[in-house]
Amino acid sequence: MLTFFATAKPFSGQNAIIQRNALESWKQLSPEIEVILFGDEPGAAEVCSELGLHHEPQVKRHESGMKYLNYMFERAQKIARHDYLCYSNCDIVLMRDFMEAFGRVVAWRRNFLIVSQRWDTEISKPIDFGFPGWQDALKQRARGEGVLQSTLFIDYFAFPKGLYEDVPALVVGRSYWDWWLVWKALHQRVPVVDCTPFVTAIHQNHGYDYHPQGKQGTNEDTLALRNIDLAGKGRHLRMLEDATHRVNVNGIIRVTPLRSKIFRIRRFLWRHFVQRTFPLRNRLGLRRESLWKFFGRGHSG
Repeated sequence: MLTFFATAKPFSGQNAIIQRNALESWKQLSPEIEVILFGDEPGAAEVCSELGLHHEPQVKRHESGMKYLNYMFERAQKIARHDYLCYSNCDIVLMRDFMEAFGRVVAWRRNFLIVSQRWDTEISKPIDFGFPGWQDALKQRARGEGVLQSTLFIDYFAFPKGLYEDVPALVVGRSYWDWWLVWKALHQRVPVVDCTPFVTAIHQNHGYDYHPQGKQGTNEDTLALRNIDLAGKGRHLRMLEDATHRVNVNGIIRVTPLRSKIFRIRRFLWRHFVQRTFPLRNRLGLRRESLWKFFGRGHSG
């Protein structure tokens, strides 16, 4: 079975609703699911006690207060009850299609990394998990009213225990740590499986008021640039389109060599133009989102 681990913002206001929805959705997947929540943010201990989660209040942090990814991955792989883990952002609702995809991949291969795109969806109230049809209703809402976010964003990572060792001191809450996780799997010749056609991973929309520059700041401030530097100065970054396999709408796992080859051109452009021109673009008022549209990639924060 599976152990989820995550970290959260303080459980107040809309963040409390969003994070509780995500955590409860994971618990709903199976009675055997374990959830580990890192951090001592206000409300975390109470939510863990109420929902029966494993609370790890201690977490190593950068001097800015941002949490280190390497600490959470090392600690989670050490204490997890199960052989498989899933790190997820604490605003992602997952449902039975995720568990079905997970089961199919486990039956197919011992080592893997499961990822997918997300469906950005407006959810302002607590999900009624007591309603028998909540999953079907939520999926219909996401696919009918939500937006399939671009492949720039990866919000969950399911993998076998032991896959991630020697993780650099990347910080969460800023960009690029997710792309490093994809690179690490590929570097170890582990299949990266994109489940987008099969899985409706729901991202509950929220603001970025925790950063003075909003979403752009999480992409381009000094901590984001620090993450790039730690990721081999940008060489150790791969994206969702670098996935080696895909689970199609029928749940069949297919290899995707052509997709990855095409995307290498776009990654080359990103490394040699977008990444290296951050200071100049900031002065000119050019954002990463506009450049991705120029390169043929839709993106919205």
